[in-house]
Amino acid sequence: MLRTDRNYQFDVPPDNPESQYRIIPNDIIEFRLFANEGFKIIDLSSGTEGGQFIRNININYLIEADGSVRLPLLDTCNLKGKTVRESEIYLEEKYAEFYVNPFVQIQVVNKRVIVFPGNGSDARVITLTNNNTTLMEAIAMAGGITERGKAKRIKLVRKNLEGKRAVYLIDLSTMEGGLKYADMVVQANDYIYVEPVPQYGREILTNIAPYISILSSAILIYTVFQRF
Repeated sequence: MLRTDRNYQFDVPPDNPESQYRIIPNDIIEFRLFANEGFKIIDLSSGTEGGQFIRNININYLIEADGSVRLPLLDTCNLKGKTVRESEIYLEEKYAEFYVNPFVQIQVVNKRVIVFPGNGSDARVITLTNNNTTLMEAIAMAGGITERGKAKRIKLVRKNLEGKRAVYLIDLSTMEGGLKYADMVVQANDYIYVEPVPQYGREILTNIAPYISILSSAILIYTVFQRF
């Protein structure tokens, strides 16, 4: 799976591997809005304000294929490519038309990556609860690199904002090369594939097993007929 030719040209990893998570189409964001720079957040969190119970509701919104999202009181807003903090500032400016010193909180709630830790066929779907989960953290959440995994050949497959897939080859086997990309922030729907060490003996046995079975059956049938 995800094998590449010897001369395959990998894409160049980002110059700034520590860049923050950026919102992409099909993300689901949890949106919260407060007035007066969030003065009432503590009261809302406790469920009371002035002795009256307040229901604290978080509503989720889908980022459409073009990167837009429809939010209350606003026309369609485009958040594609923005970081979470950039999106919050952008929406605070939009809501300033309706509220005094609005305070916006956003969290992406459906971020997932698929990690192949190095056994070849095993894979794990990891849900990212933090906005800026790093490559090393994602691998650790999948149980780490297995004994068969090659730390020097980790393929990260990522869809860019234009919808095209880029394939990066990352080496985490050394301090010099690994530390630079260990803190790379993973994006939703990344594929992290740790290339496994080939098991040539097992592969050869798997390939010739059907022929051995046919040959054994033929010999058995020949032996039976020889007895008559």
